[in-house]
Amino acid sequence: MSRFFILLGGELVRTPRLEAQLQGSRVIAADAGMAHAVMLGILPELWVGDFDSVPDDLPESHRGIEKQVFPAEKDKTDGELAIAAALERGATSLILAGAFGGTRTDHAFLHLSLALRLAEDGIPTLLTSGAQEGQPLLPGTTEFDYADGTLFSVLGLSELSGLTETGAKWPLDNVEVGFGSSLTLSNEVSGTLRIALKSGRAVLIAHPYPLPEH
Repeated sequence: MSRFFILLGGELVRTPRLEAQLQGSRVIAADAGMAHAVMLGILPELWVGDFDSVPDDLPESHRGIEKQVFPAEKDKTDGELAIAAALERGATSLILAGAFGGTRTDHAFLHLSLALRLAEDGIPTLLTSGAQEGQPLLPGTTEFDYADGTLFSVLGLSELSGLTETGAKWPLDNVEVGFGSSLTLSNEVSGTLRIALKSGRAVLIAHPYPLPEH
């Protein structure tokens, strides 16, 4: 098994959960994601992108890392190119760190879609900001390790059939959820969270380290 940690350009905070996920992972940075490598005190094995977003204050130790350079006018994002590089190097699972937030909502949506596609192709994929996580939900039953009180939502990317949520403050039992419904937003973990789905496409969004409101 080979897990790759892909550093993307969105928001990322250092948490104990993030550090535990990083242990034993190989690391690839996508363009501006190299700033997260500095914050985490790690040296990726590869740096991928068109390098139009390189931090000005990047330490010299991080400038000599192996690079894959692409033109600015390309048909894939730096993140997708970094994921492709990880798969070429034998990745069997992925953590997309910095997949949320930032100034590009379109990139965040792409990362959710990519994670779902990768999971359907047999590559388990987690999205994280350190404080917030996203996990694709495939037909079948998935169990999660979140603590009691953790806020979570299920984002349906299609109509959902036979959705069951146990170990939740507001459980659901074999329900049909229309596309665009808010029924599955803002629940809380209560026990061991298990989510079963008969058909449809969805992503679990959880907040294991909620940040203080400003």
